[in-house]
Amino acid sequence: MTTNGSRAILAPVSIPTVSVPGHPEWPQLSAQEEADLKEKIKGLLKKMNGVLVAHYYTDGKLQDLAEETGGCVADSLEMARFGTEHPASTLVVAGVKFMGETAKILNNEKRVLMPDLGATCSLDEGCPIDEFSRFCDQYPDHTVVVYANTSAEVKARSDWVVTSGIALPIITHLTEQGKKIIWAPDKHLGNYVQRETGAEMIFWPGSCIVHEEFRSVALSRFRRLHPEAAVLVHPESPQSVIEQADVVGSTTALIHAVVNREETSFIVATDKGIFNKMRKLAPEKTLLEAPTEGEGATCQSCARCPWMGMNSLQNLLLTLQEGKNEIQVSEELARRARIPIQRMLDFARTMKP
Repeated sequence: MTTNGSRAILAPVSIPTVSVPGHPEWPQLSAQEEADLKEKIKGLLKKMNGVLVAHYYTDGKLQDLAEETGGCVADSLEMARFGTEHPASTLVVAGVKFMGETAKILNNEKRVLMPDLGATCSLDEGCPIDEFSRFCDQYPDHTVVVYANTSAEVKARSDWVVTSGIALPIITHLTEQGKKIIWAPDKHLGNYVQRETGAEMIFWPGSCIVHEEFRSVALSRFRRLHPEAAVLVHPESPQSVIEQADVVGSTTALIHAVVNREETSFIVATDKGIFNKMRKLAPEKTLLEAPTEGEGATCQSCARCPWMGMNSLQNLLLTLQEGKNEIQVSEELARRARIPIQRMLDFARTMKP
């Protein structure tokens, strides 16, 4: 494809088939059982000098518990940054594995635990280091930019790590320097960034299984039913969905839009776990799930990451009781992966508020 006079090429590589877990069914807890379980978790966190950090896409009960215990609910970068600044010696990360790894990379001296180490990510799994490294070696004159949703090994092979919130200014900066870009792993986010910046980019052909399921035709029909609603879209979504958005942005940007925009209703095209924070900050606003329905769909909106769903109060308690599911990143790998992450953090400090 050609956009803004600059080339954008989809890499001719085959990515591995990702095995998607079914949605786990955790036993229903009575109000008393849930309260007792939370008290046990709080006691264990205090005993081990630990703090709980949870992603916006995890179950609302985990998000609430993180805030109740002095932890945080945030995007992946802020989760890791919070852990760096917090005095706790143990970070408990409710999210997916690359988030635990990022926390360990930035806090290598701390212990990092997760409720389930099997909670991965389609973007991470679809970008194996051996294949990606061979691909990068074909373009030695390109700057390698990878999304945060990647393994520690892939980060260590990169020149820059970016989040969706800072991707545009960093790619603009690199383009102004005349850099050609290898972008991985999300092709939709890369396509969006390329259209906005005109950068010369080669995309790794990965995608998020949640955001790729949003359907432009279904969204258009849904908008006609709710003409008063602003449409909020994460840039990991397909271009045809992004083109219908009033706001395109990261999880944090979409939350800010609900709080700050004057509309009273919103169609939200991202993982429905984000609704927990949105409802807390703007309880008077109406939030509508963007449709993912397609041919053969079994639900109108299935926007729920199955790996995020592997986090629960139940397996969080087991992790703390047994001290298991610890994230391991060697000091040398952490050192190399920290370089492109730190480059992003340093760049962020130079940006005007």
